[in-house]
Amino acid sequence: MTGVVTAVPPPPPGPGVQPPFVAPPTDGTSRRRWVAVGISVGLAILLCIGGAAGVGGVLYLAVRVAQDESQASVRDYLGALRDQNFDKAYGLLCPQLRSTTSRSRFEQIQRDGPRVASFDVHRGAYQNNELVVPADIDFTNGTTNSVTFVMFQDQGAIEVCGTTR
Repeated sequence: MTGVVTAVPPPPPGPGVQPPFVAPPTDGTSRRRWVAVGISVGLAILLCIGGAAGVGGVLYLAVRVAQDESQASVRDYLGALRDQNFDKAYGLLCPQLRSTTSRSRFEQIQRDGPRVASFDVHRGAYQNNELVVPADIDFTNGTTNSVTFVMFQDQGAIEVCGTTR
């Protein structure tokens, strides 16, 4: 052997043989990361929508409760006037009305005017930032009057604080 080195060529690939991988395999972390980001964003959006719906529901409930309580207060007030329970009716007035009209003056006004025979109180509503309750009142003298009561919330209680016609 004289100094000639002959290299052995690699064997030719067989028919249909491909290398085992076109690209090196990944462990899936990139895909899992994007799936996690997508789920997190979806949950965040769901929580925001749920929170907004919850706040809206609470506000709706608060308005509904105020409307129902104001309607009940007007029923109590008109019922007290019908039954000539002037102490109770006077107690259902807001502080502003009680400060301008004494208990005895209130009773005198009620005795001098027509007496409430029956009434129909409708659902309260907000108008111009005021809670108002419409009512149809039948009096013992045969007249009927549609009155809208303006309500006032004082330390949790909703009280009658005037009327509009």
